[in-house]
Amino acid sequence: MFSLSRKDSASLAIFSLIVLTMPLWLSPLGAAYPGLMQKFAIYAIFAIGFNILFGLTGYLSFGHAAFLGVGSYTTVWSFKLLTMDMLPAMVLAVTVAGLFALLIGYFSLRRSGIYFSILTLAFAQMCYSLAYSVLTPITNGETGLLLARDDPRFLDALFGAQAAASGLPTPTLLGTTISGYLGFYICAVLLIVSFYVSQKIFASPFGMALRAIKSNQTRMNYTGFNTKPYTLAAFVISGMFAGLAGALLSVTDPLAGAERMKWTESGNVVLMTILGGVGTLYGPVVGAWLIKYFENIFSAINVNMLKNAFSFLPDGLSDAVVTILSKFVGEGWHLTLGLMFVLIVVFLPGGLVEGSQRLRRRFQRGKTAPDDALRTQPAE
Repeated sequence: MFSLSRKDSASLAIFSLIVLTMPLWLSPLGAAYPGLMQKFAIYAIFAIGFNILFGLTGYLSFGHAAFLGVGSYTTVWSFKLLTMDMLPAMVLAVTVAGLFALLIGYFSLRRSGIYFSILTLAFAQMCYSLAYSVLTPITNGETGLLLARDDPRFLDALFGAQAAASGLPTPTLLGTTISGYLGFYICAVLLIVSFYVSQKIFASPFGMALRAIKSNQTRMNYTGFNTKPYTLAAFVISGMFAGLAGALLSVTDPLAGAERMKWTESGNVVLMTILGGVGTLYGPVVGAWLIKYFENIFSAINVNMLKNAFSFLPDGLSDAVVTILSKFVGEGWHLTLGLMFVLIVVFLPGGLVEGSQRLRRRFQRGKTAPDDALRTQPAE
């Protein structure tokens, strides 16, 4: 039940090694600090879940940020009402996000194609508007839902857990305060588990049915195969992954705001999946890491840093280079991301992962071609 094929086991081992050694290989790239690595892991989980829906069934959702926000709000409310331990909060967040996805998916999946996408976008914007204004007693509106020292926390009070002597309470894992690298490795382990679950889904009969739906849903319906339970199950599973990512966002930074439900967050996960490779195992993770790296590293580069980097050039040339490059970093980092997205869609339509696999196969064919040419040809 829990076993993997030899190829998938090797992929999981390699992926685990890459994730757990992130502090080492991200250090030369200037990104080896816990807060950013936590975001790498969290948004990779978000993208993996979205890929189960979009990559396997072909249903493009523009509203997955709604489940991210629901997971965040549920987690903070668990911290306020029950306990500061992250385990009950995560279970509640995944459960509530799954129920929410079941409700939205039930109505949205009555349509397909662009109509499905617009329906999910409409539901997400409704959720954002409700969280921002109408449901202020629950969400605290634009200020966001925050922790307070006088929150009841009934389970902590029942078991006699001691509150912090000063400052706001912080999330814990079985009594251990979550901070720094511990927070990253918790997110990293959950990312590895999410990747494993994705592998099992991809290799299962359920995953094969989802691929068939993506290939030709009309033909499957004509054969008498009921596709609705499968697409709804994929939608719910994807929403639960998003709820888990939202829970981890609130575990590592205990607040929840309506901005996590905004349409731009839904657009980001679409970009992550397309950049890395739709329908591939590694693709969404690569896309998530790439976008978060650009967002946090390229956006921090300013003109003075560019001047120092190109100070070895002659004055006129240095000023010209800095003037040009300054448009692609800092506040203009979206321009770099947009240019990269255009190039990948045009020249590597399958994404970075599929593109690299294609180049590798072409290189291997180039190496074997001379050997084939030297073989003795049969007489005609």
